[in-house]
Amino acid sequence: MKTTRTCQLLIVVIFLSMGTAAADLPAEENEVPDVKQNTEGEEEEEQVPPLGPLGERVVAGQSVYSQEETPAPEEAGQAQGEQGHEEPQEFVVVGEEKEDLPDQPPPPKPKPKEIPVVIGGTAAGEPCVFPFLFLGKEYADCTTEGRRDGRLWCATTYDYDRDKKWGFCETEEQAEERRQAEEMEEQYQSAVRMINTTNRRSQKREAYERLLKISGKGHTKASEKVAYAMLFGDYMAQNVTKAKDLFEKLALEGSPKAQMALGFLYAAGLGVNSSQAKALVYYTFGALGGNLVAHMILGYRYWGGVGVPQSCESALTHYRLVANHVQSLSSVANDVSLTGGSAVQRIRLLDEVENPGSTSSMLEEDLIQYYQFLAEKGDIQAQVGVGLGQLHLNGGRGVEQNHQRAYEYFNQAANAGNTHAMAFLGKMYSEGSEFVPQNNETALQYFKKASELGNPVGQSGLGMAYLYGRGVPVNYELALKYFQKAAEQGWVDGQLQLGFMYYNGIGVKRDYKQALKYFNLASQAGHILAYYNLAQMHATGTGVMRSCHTAVELFKNVCERGRWSERLMTAYGSFKDGDMDAALVQYLLLAEQGYEVAQSNVAFILDQKGSRIFSENETYPRALLHWTRAAAQGYTVARIKLGDYHFYGYGTDVDYETAVIHYRLASEQQNSAQAMFNLGYMHEKGLGIKQDIHLAKRFYDMAAEASPDAQVPVFLALCKLGFIYALQYLQDLNLKEAVSQVDLDQLLGPEWDLYLMTVIALLLGTVIAYRQRQHQAPLRPPPVPPRPAAPAPPADQPDQQQQQQPAPAMPEEQ
Repeated sequence: MKTTRTCQLLIVVIFLSMGTAAADLPAEENEVPDVKQNTEGEEEEEQVPPLGPLGERVVAGQSVYSQEETPAPEEAGQAQGEQGHEEPQEFVVVGEEKEDLPDQPPPPKPKPKEIPVVIGGTAAGEPCVFPFLFLGKEYADCTTEGRRDGRLWCATTYDYDRDKKWGFCETEEQAEERRQAEEMEEQYQSAVRMINTTNRRSQKREAYERLLKISGKGHTKASEKVAYAMLFGDYMAQNVTKAKDLFEKLALEGSPKAQMALGFLYAAGLGVNSSQAKALVYYTFGALGGNLVAHMILGYRYWGGVGVPQSCESALTHYRLVANHVQSLSSVANDVSLTGGSAVQRIRLLDEVENPGSTSSMLEEDLIQYYQFLAEKGDIQAQVGVGLGQLHLNGGRGVEQNHQRAYEYFNQAANAGNTHAMAFLGKMYSEGSEFVPQNNETALQYFKKASELGNPVGQSGLGMAYLYGRGVPVNYELALKYFQKAAEQGWVDGQLQLGFMYYNGIGVKRDYKQALKYFNLASQAGHILAYYNLAQMHATGTGVMRSCHTAVELFKNVCERGRWSERLMTAYGSFKDGDMDAALVQYLLLAEQGYEVAQSNVAFILDQKGSRIFSENETYPRALLHWTRAAAQGYTVARIKLGDYHFYGYGTDVDYETAVIHYRLASEQQNSAQAMFNLGYMHEKGLGIKQDIHLAKRFYDMAAEASPDAQVPVFLALCKLGFIYALQYLQDLNLKEAVSQVDLDQLLGPEWDLYLMTVIALLLGTVIAYRQRQHQAPLRPPPVPPRPAAPAPPADQPDQQQQQQPAPAMPEEQ
């Protein structure tokens, strides 16, 4: 008993001592001065926008973060050729109501900077003093100013000019390492600029060769780019093994991008034995390091239960974090402010092969040449509506962003009186660029002119000007008026801004139902911010019943509009060039991220056995896996393919019952004519289901009604079914037994044979008489007597003779 009390007393003393130490810690930290007083610590705080219920953020053409949802900085386009990181800009949402803002927690205090102790100089061993004064200028950190060798130094007193006390902040070896690192970073940035600014494959290859040399010197970012280039075959020879070795080295150094890549390799079984457990570990480490692609993959896995227990809330967490970053990128925000975001071209390889002339697979070069041809002819509407102006303004669809050319096309069209061109010129002046300087007054003139002519884009631009005070005083009533005019004409941006105003109660009474209505309308046109706002409302139950499933699907749609979606076109380009291995690896990564089109394309390439990465025994099981994932996302053809694989035993055992289940799902949920036809065949043969000719005919008829293309095969199947039905009827009738039981004497009388012979003789005589009548020669009509010759006309009237000469008689007249 005494021992127990003694232990308890010791535990209490330990906890009290720990609490005292924790209480004394801030005091000790406060004694250390905060030496970081450079410009990085003097940035202005981001203005907090109005919050909706439960802290969710709803945006309108601009983007914000909630403090508790701020994602870690990460490069957005790492899967797409490593485009580089774009930091989110400061976006402010204007609002009147401040009472909804919760008390914001104080910003975390910056950690005190370690003060170096100088080496050499006139004050060796003494600590640096920041800031210090040198030649009348204050320095808050070690500097190389005043030295030709480039070594960092600092002063140990405030006024160096007076005291001349100084020392080096680094050794000569450290200085040399720093100079080499700076030189490598400069070379790296130069190579990246070349990759991003050129379209020539030779120059891109040269840039990647430079990156390979820089990577050999230990540069982390260059190694990441080279590893991804080797993995995807981007301007380098594809080598999955070397890429894996580089990723393993980078992962040990703590690279989140490398950890995500290793997770992908283990998930797909590329260069390693497939292991979903290891893949999940690497994906988790990558996500913890702030890798957005890893978050997106985890979101899809929790949503579909791939390798983890299915959890809608976990999927919502991951997808929301990625969606916050996607909708906040400055490039995306600029694109969606008037256009609703750049559309992602999703080409299905199955459709490409079966319908080579389909418009979805039209080459971008041909499309551009067509628009240029229309421009040369003076078709201004084509330039503005769907043509070169917008293509060059926003980029995408195989066209690089070029504001100068976009401005030229729009200016030409505006001079011809096109209102869309005027509105988009206003957009360019409102947002500004390297070629077009930002000018609210000029933008306002173009918006007004377009609005007066009834153009909805111009009306929406005016609404934005009055909403945010761009060139005019803020006026919510006028903003609401112009947005309503634009929305009445079906312009997506007007609908989005109306939803934003109703949601936040700006200029109108707050109405979540109206906000939901306008966000739904804008989402029907594919506006990325409309999807984002709807997802926030469904995730928090604002204005609607909370639905985690709906919120996840909407957030997933937003995430799939990120920069990594450009990899879809890169993979398609590899497929068109005949590089199936490169196309397969790129589609595999996109399939891991949850792109249904990529999943079906992976399955198609494996089904056609066009890749040499996997052995022949692995192709069908892997194809079956990706057909299953694509079917789970609602792709009808994938569901039918699953039925086919179980019917024929591709990648699995022959299982007619499972095939029937898949065909029935495709028939009932997607109204597929092919699935109905297959069900009719299985009912006809009794495969996996009870044989029933009547149900078979029913499904055949349903297939013919569902698709006109099915009418010919259905007709042939019904003919065959009718023949089989007749044979079955005769078999069931048992004709021999029925004939043997018939007594003709009793049925027709005792002289029935005489009657039969008489009837046959009469029929024979009738046939003979008819044939003899047919063989008789036809009578000829009497000959027509010759007509007397007409008198010869005078020699001076030859033309008249020819005109009056009767035409030769036709055989009917003779």
